Amino acid sequence: MPTQRLRKYLDDHMIKYTVINHSPAYSALEVAQSAHISGKIIAKTIILKIDQQTAMVVLPAPFKVNIDFFKDLSETNNVRLATEKEVQEIFPDCEIGAMPPFGNLYSVDVYVATQLTEDEEIAFNAGNHRQLIQMKYVDFERLVHPVVFDLTSEPSEWKLRF
Repeated sequence: MPTQRLRKYLDDHMIKYTVINHSPAYSALEVAQSAHISGKIIAKTIILKIDQQTAMVVLPAPFKVNIDFFKDLSETNNVRLATEKEVQEIFPDCEIGAMPPFGNLYSVDVYVATQLTEDEEIAFNAGNHRQLIQMKYVDFERLVHPVVFDLTSEPSEWKLRF
């Protein structure tokens, strides 16, 4: 079952969504294959620590996070992946690696790759490795208010404050 926090949030905002059950899968591309959905709309979440602040980066399944990109973007060398312990402390109701891209529910800023905004739908882990939630991207954006960034641009073209 999706996390109670997420399901309640979506239901309270009267968002239409579909829960898709699939075989246990641990990488975003495995999830896409197991759920028979294009990896292009599967959003994977990466948790970064940037100057002691936590940031959620949401990427299409085929993409990899580029730490140097975020170092340039934030104008600091102090950027790293969050540890499993740090992730578990922030997302106690989620399985490690299955956090939904709703950082706003956990007081974490959310940064979404432009490539995910190009499709009508978005699908993501529901807090576990056996279920996805699929919903309209516009509903996701309205609820989360993510900062959208273009992975194909030079980070020096725009800056974020962390």
